[in-house]
Amino acid sequence: MSHPDVPAWLPAAQLQPAPSPRELDWLDEQGSLTRRLTALSGERFAVEVLAEGWQALRADECAALGVAPGSEGWVREVYLRGAGQPWVFARSVAAREALQRHPFALDRLGSTALGHLLFRDPAFVRQPIEACRYPAALLPPAVRDAGLWGRRSLFCQGALGVLVAEVFLPALWRADAATSA
Repeated sequence: MSHPDVPAWLPAAQLQPAPSPRELDWLDEQGSLTRRLTALSGERFAVEVLAEGWQALRADECAALGVAPGSEGWVREVYLRGAGQPWVFARSVAAREALQRHPFALDRLGSTALGHLLFRDPAFVRQPIEACRYPAALLPPAVRDAGLWGRRSLFCQGALGVLVAEVFLPALWRADAATSA
């Protein structure tokens, strides 16, 4: 039995109950989520940095990055906003030891979308996408809600791994439904 505040990441095809076809389409997006959100927002896309800095990584993040439990890393939490509303909560992490060996400007992104950089750099190889119902306790209070779908994937460049998790917020589903209606 898993702890309620630990994401239970699985390949999207193994999720039970299964996401709807529309949800699965977003969860399994293989291209740049930034690009897709920008298009859906009518080019009214923005990144709002909520927090970033060095901190202990969660156990699920350490496991995905292949580092010891409790390892420290750079953590960046942002909202990906469309049409002025938070559509996605994103948490990106990289282990300190990997960043020291393979510098990557994770700490200097500001309002630049990380996905914009990862998809433009062919040296990064994306690992398979995993998804889950993201634990509400791990979300910012303003968007804390039970049962929201999240996904994550690891982008690797040599020994450097950047783990990107994205949680789809209710405003995104409303915007997506409005454009397909």
